[in-house]
Amino acid sequence: MMDKWLTLPQYVLPQHLLSVCMHRLTRSEVRWFKNAFIRFICWKFKVDISEAASADLADYPSFNAFFTRRLRDGIRPLAEGNKVVSPVDGAVSQLGLISDGRIIQAKGRDYSVTELLGGDQKLAAQFEAGQFATIYLSPRDYHRIHMPLSGQLQSMRYVPGKLFSVNPRTARAVPALFARNERVVTVFETEFGPLVQVLVGAIFVGSMETVWAGQITPPYGKSMQEWTYVGDERLRLDKGQEMGRFNMGSTVVMLLPPGMPAFSDNWQPGGKIQLGQAMN
Repeated sequence: MMDKWLTLPQYVLPQHLLSVCMHRLTRSEVRWFKNAFIRFICWKFKVDISEAASADLADYPSFNAFFTRRLRDGIRPLAEGNKVVSPVDGAVSQLGLISDGRIIQAKGRDYSVTELLGGDQKLAAQFEAGQFATIYLSPRDYHRIHMPLSGQLQSMRYVPGKLFSVNPRTARAVPALFARNERVVTVFETEFGPLVQVLVGAIFVGSMETVWAGQITPPYGKSMQEWTYVGDERLRLDKGQEMGRFNMGSTVVMLLPPGMPAFSDNWQPGGKIQLGQAMN
């Protein structure tokens, strides 16, 4: 009940306007401002700047450049063997089997795969009895998104929506949160079948981009947009290769087809996970 009351203000906040303002602030190149902003976030969220490719604040022209920083080479080795690896640094929100076309959001809450995918029933059906993993990225985390498996790009869909926070408290309180928020659905074909990675936006996180299309939001659309890739447009990305990024923290929902090895019992809701770690 407390979670519900604490999230009520989000229903009336101008979510997209606040995200536009944050988008502009994080791109300011005023040196004293961006340095102060970076130092504050590092202090507030205990960011380990030693993992970055550069620990020198002067190397980052804006806060967003720092927030989407590269990691040092070799610091996130990929698990060896035929394993699905974590696409991001973050915390496991939920993971498990997809049953009756539904995904667990939080204890006592679930939502429809079809809703998550913007109403695509045909695509959703391909993941029945498959697996899902929802991983939350906090402000302290590395914010580039990578491939959990090697795959070839098939399609992308922009789904307009709200920009609720996606932190654990809001996930417990807001019904169908990840199917209500603005999101980008990416579909790849792998040797195991289809793979979906859904980039979910959030308040102050209304900017998402992919390596093949650049920035998707903003501007914020009011209608769904779809891209289908053919021929040479079907970019192939190897396991561990970067596929996109959040310009602030948010959540990735990964869908795997049926028949793949189950996720390891080592991964439980709330547990920290890093890019490249084996998930099964």
